[in-house]
Amino acid sequence: MSGVIKIHEQTITQREEKLKDYLEVCEFNAEPVLFCYPDDEKINALTADVMTYRSDYDFTTTDRVRHTLWVINKTKSIKLIQERFSKIPAIYIADGHHRSAAAALLGKLRRAKDTGYTGDEAYNYYLGVFFPESQLRIYDYNRVVKDLNGLSVAQFIEKLSKSFIVSEMNEFIFKPTRKHELSMYLDKKWYSLTAKDGVYRADSPVGSLDASILTEHVLAPILNVHDLKTDKRIGFVPGIKGAETLKMTVDEGKAAVAFGLYPVTMEHLKWIADTNNIMPPKSTWVEPKMRSGLVIYSLEE
Repeated sequence: MSGVIKIHEQTITQREEKLKDYLEVCEFNAEPVLFCYPDDEKINALTADVMTYRSDYDFTTTDRVRHTLWVINKTKSIKLIQERFSKIPAIYIADGHHRSAAAALLGKLRRAKDTGYTGDEAYNYYLGVFFPESQLRIYDYNRVVKDLNGLSVAQFIEKLSKSFIVSEMNEFIFKPTRKHELSMYLDKKWYSLTAKDGVYRADSPVGSLDASILTEHVLAPILNVHDLKTDKRIGFVPGIKGAETLKMTVDEGKAAVAFGLYPVTMEHLKWIADTNNIMPPKSTWVEPKMRSGLVIYSLEE
């Protein structure tokens, strides 16, 4: 509420309400919001030291991801962490904007109803996991579209050439190699789409995003996809699944065309958040992701 936690993604009111109702009924957080913060040498040194001891929990979940947890309960260590974080001006939500908004919404409602409100109540807090920026990985979030909006392959490529340098790539799998280059898989061929000069504004936090360039110059004007949240002709594929999934989706006839994006950098994500801007839907896929239910925060205690 004070702006210390910075966002880069717009939330949907209906989903906020649904998650708020869930929290109100269940009375606990079971999935932490993923935060990132600038690397801090002292916090890194402390966690490295803690990890030299035997962990409190160590197991592998059904998705073959190993989770290892250490409980920090020494007063001196807790105080050091608190002191270091008090010097960090802001943290950023990497994943979990709706969970964060729902928790804040529930907190506001309960504050209004609680005549004995002190600020220490459990509903004033919610569950989060914090990663230093160097340990967080942002993957691309790619798009597939079911049809070419009545265009032939040749017509579609011709329209693309107005905003992009279109190059056919003689490769089995092709991924963008730099910012403002998109990959495209169409009619069993890979293409490189490089945005031409003047297509985007380099000084615009949102306009210079490759996801924005794709929407404004391909999806909306050529393929008639205007609302990424509701249009059923578009699908989204996390980069962690690989470019092979884009190729397979088209080859199997589930989509007519696939677009691969270059991953958003941490610097760009912070630029968006620091200037109070919002990314287009499905712009980033962040890892690692903590298994739901691994840690729980009770709102009753």
